[in-house]
Amino acid sequence: YSSPTPYSRTGMKRLFERKRQYRRFTSSDEFVDEQFVQPEPVVPVRSIAYAVLLFVIGSILLIMGSLLFTGVIENGFTEKWASMIVLGALMFIPGSYHTYLAYQAWRGEPGYSFNDVPSFD
Repeated sequence: YSSPTPYSRTGMKRLFERKRQYRRFTSSDEFVDEQFVQPEPVVPVRSIAYAVLLFVIGSILLIMGSLLFTGVIENGFTEKWASMIVLGALMFIPGSYHTYLAYQAWRGEPGYSFNDVPSFD
C-alpha cells in the first residue's frame, strides 16, 4: 500500500469516503469551572540553575573580551577578543532573560509565573 499523493483521484476519493461519526453536544456537555483551575506551578530548579550558569559565564566572557579589546589585559590571547564577546553575548542574553523571569516569579510580581521559565525535565 502506498500513500496517496495529493493529486491522485483514488487517494482523494478514499479520503472523503471514510466514515466519521459525529455527535451533537447536549446540554450536559457544558464547561465546568474545574477546567479553568490552573495547578500550582512547579519551580523548575534545573532550568533556573542552567539560566544562572549561562548568565554568569556569559558575563565573565563579555568582561574578559572587553578587557582584551581595550588592551587592559595584554597576554598572548589578545586576538581572541571577538570570539569571547560573541560567545559571551550568546550566553548572556538568554541567561539574563530567564534569570530575570525566575526572579520576578520568585518575588511574586503580577504577570510573572514559574510557568514562564522553560522546563528541561
